[in-house]
Amino acid sequence: MSKKPKKFSKGVKDFSGKILKILSKDPNKPFNCKQIAAKLEVDDTKSRNEIIKDLKILASKKKIIEIEPGKFLIKAQSQDYYEGVIDMTSRKTAYFVSEEFEEDVFIPTNNLNHALDGDTVKVYVYNRRKGKRPEAEVIEVLDRKKTEFVGVIDIQKNFAFVTTANAKMYTDIFIPRDKIGEAKDGDVVLAKIEDWPKKADSPFGSVIKVLGRPGEHDTEIHAILAEYGLPYDFPVEVEDYAKKLDTSIQESEIAKRRDMRDTLTFTIDPKDAKDFDDALSFKKLENGHYEIGIHIADVSHYVQEGTALDDEAFQRATSVYLVDRVVPMLPEVLSNFACSLRPHEEKYTFSAVFEINEKAQVTNQWFGRTVIYSDQRFAYEEAQHIIETRSNKIPEEISITGKEYTVDESIVNATLKLDELAKIFRRNRLNNGAISFDKVEVKFNLNEAAEPVGVYFKIAKDANHLIEEFMLLANRKVAEFIGKQQKTFVYRIHDEPDENKLMNLQGVISKFGYSINFKSKQAISKSLNDLLVGVVGKKEQNMVDTLAIRSMSKAKYSTDNIGHYGLAFDYYSHFTSPIRRYPDVMVHRLLQYYLDGGKSVDEEVYEEKCVHTSNMEGLASNAERDSIKYMQVKYMQDHQDQEFLGVISGVTEWGIYVEIIENKCEGMIRIREIKDDYYTFDEKQYALVGEMTKSLLQLGDEIIVKVKNADLVKKQLDYHFIRRNE
Repeated sequence: MSKKPKKFSKGVKDFSGKILKILSKDPNKPFNCKQIAAKLEVDDTKSRNEIIKDLKILASKKKIIEIEPGKFLIKAQSQDYYEGVIDMTSRKTAYFVSEEFEEDVFIPTNNLNHALDGDTVKVYVYNRRKGKRPEAEVIEVLDRKKTEFVGVIDIQKNFAFVTTANAKMYTDIFIPRDKIGEAKDGDVVLAKIEDWPKKADSPFGSVIKVLGRPGEHDTEIHAILAEYGLPYDFPVEVEDYAKKLDTSIQESEIAKRRDMRDTLTFTIDPKDAKDFDDALSFKKLENGHYEIGIHIADVSHYVQEGTALDDEAFQRATSVYLVDRVVPMLPEVLSNFACSLRPHEEKYTFSAVFEINEKAQVTNQWFGRTVIYSDQRFAYEEAQHIIETRSNKIPEEISITGKEYTVDESIVNATLKLDELAKIFRRNRLNNGAISFDKVEVKFNLNEAAEPVGVYFKIAKDANHLIEEFMLLANRKVAEFIGKQQKTFVYRIHDEPDENKLMNLQGVISKFGYSINFKSKQAISKSLNDLLVGVVGKKEQNMVDTLAIRSMSKAKYSTDNIGHYGLAFDYYSHFTSPIRRYPDVMVHRLLQYYLDGGKSVDEEVYEEKCVHTSNMEGLASNAERDSIKYMQVKYMQDHQDQEFLGVISGVTEWGIYVEIIENKCEGMIRIREIKDDYYTFDEKQYALVGEMTKSLLQLGDEIIVKVKNADLVKKQLDYHFIRRNE
C-alpha cells in the first residue's frame, strides 16, 4: 500500500511548549502575542487567541513574566530548565538524562519536539515539587548526536521515505524526489537529515549512499558499519601514503635502538590472526632471575603526527572486529605486514623489558625502542598443547602449518616458565581484588560465502592467560612509570560499580542461590569472583556473566587517573596494541617523549583525544555486537524446523527473552503467544505468572522453543513457546 507524505500536523491547540521554547532562546528579549505568532508561522484568529490564552496560563503558573501589558519574558534563571541527553525507549517515549537528577526524567512522545536518541537538549521539567513523577518537555535541541541513518527506502511518485530498523528511531525520513539519487525502491540506504521544519512530522533529508538490497550479506555488514558511522575502506590518499612508506629495516635505525635480535622471541595469537601486535622474549640470567621482554609493534615509527595517515588512524581510533572481517585502523601494508611481528622477520618494536624472580616479582625494568627477530609463531591452541602436555610435538590437528612439527626445547622451556610466572601474577591480582571476567565468546564457522554453518564457543585457557598477564604487566608498569612522575598521560580507567546496579544484580542472582557481600570493596570483589566461578558450566552462566558485566562501570580513556577497579590496579594504560588501538599509539609517543626528557604535555588536548577514542571504541563495540546478532539470526534461519532447549534470560511486561543453550542465540516470545495460560508480569519475582494455574515462567527456567521469525534487517529473533522442560 502506498504511503502518504506526513508533512504537516494540523489542529495544534496547546502552544505552551513552543512559547517557552521561543522565549528561552532569547531570555532577555520580551515578546508580544503578534511576535510569537509570527515565530510560530500562524496567522489565523483561532491560533492567535490560543496563544494569548496560553501566555496568560504560563504567566499565572509563573513560568513566564508579563513585564508590561501584552509583553512577556521567560522567568530569569528558572530552576526548571536543564541541559542533558535524550535516551529514547522503543515505545516512542524517552527519558531525560542529566547529572542534576538522581533518576531520569520521563518525556512523553508529544513533548519530544523533534529530539532524537542521544541528542543534547534543553528541557523544561514539570511537577518538580508536587510529589508527582516529574516529566520534561524538550525546549531546544542543542546538538544532534547523529544525522546519518541506515534504512530501507520506500519510493513514491514524487517523494520517498527512509524507514530505519532502529527501535529508538521513532520517525522516518522524508526524501524529496530530487534527493533520492541512485536509490531504487526497497534499497538499503544511508540517509542524512538536513532539516526538520517546525510543522513537519518527519525530518527532511537526502540519500548519501546506496548500500544494496536488504538481506544480502555485504549489504547488511556495510549497513552495520554505516549505522555507527564507521568506514569500511581507506581514502585513496591514505592508501597511497602508506604504500610509499619505507618499511625496510635500516642499519642506521637499528643503531638508535636496543638490539634484541639474538634473544629468544616468539608470538602467541589466535590461529586466524594477521596483525601480530606483541611478542615475548625470554632469557635466563646468571643470578637465576629471568629477563622477559614484552615487545610491541612500533607503529609510531611509521605513523607520524600531522600526516594524512595519522589523521585517519585517529578518526578511526580502533580496528573493528566483525564476525566475517576486520575493518583495520591502519592500511594493510602496515597492519598485516610492516608492523606485524611475523616469524623469521626483523621488526622495529617498542619494548618493556623486566627482570623477574621466581616469585614473579619485578626487580628491574627498562622501556625503550628495540629491534627484534621472532623465532616462532604459535596459535593459542599450540601453546596450550605445550602447557598441558609439556611436549615439544605439535600434532597435525592443531598445527597452524597443517602438519605435525617439533618445537625447539628452548621455546618449550620458555613457554612453561612464562606460564608458571603468569599464574602467580594472576593469583596475586585476584587476591588484590581484581575481578575475573572470562565471559564465553560466541564464534562462527563460516563457509566460503561467509555464511554461518556452525557455532562454537571461545573459552580462555592457560595460553590466553599467559599472554594476558604479561600484557597487563607491561600496561601497568608503563602507566606507573609515567604516573609517578605526575606528567600528563593517557590512562585506561575503570570506576567502581554503581551500588544500585549491584543491588539489581543481587535480585536476579538470588534466584539461583548466589549473593553479593556488600560489607566492603574487597568483599564485593571477592563475592563477584565467587559468583563468576560458581556459574561456570551452568545453564545460567551466560546470563549471569552478561548481567555482572552490565553492573560494572564502563572502562574508558582519560588523563585523570582514578585507577582500574576491575583489574585492581592503581595505574593502568594501554601500551600493547597500537596496530588496532590509537590510544596505544599516543602512549608510545608520550612514553618516548618523556624518556627523552620532555616536559608534561597539555592535559586538555589529550583529554579531548581520550574522549574521542573512548566514543569510537563504544561504536566499534556496538557494531561488533550487531554483527554477532546478525550472524545468529542468519544461522537460525536455516534451523526453523528444529526444537531447541533454551533458558529464560529476561522477563518483561511484553514477554520473555530466551537464550538457546547450545548456541547462545537469544530471541523473544511475546506474552500473548504463550497459550497454556493467561500470563501477567510480576516485577518483584522477575517472572510471568499464570492467572489460572499460578505457575511461573521466571529467569533461569528451561523451556523448549522453535524459531518463529528470523529478521535479518532488524537482527531480531522471535521464538514459539513449545513447552516447559520438565
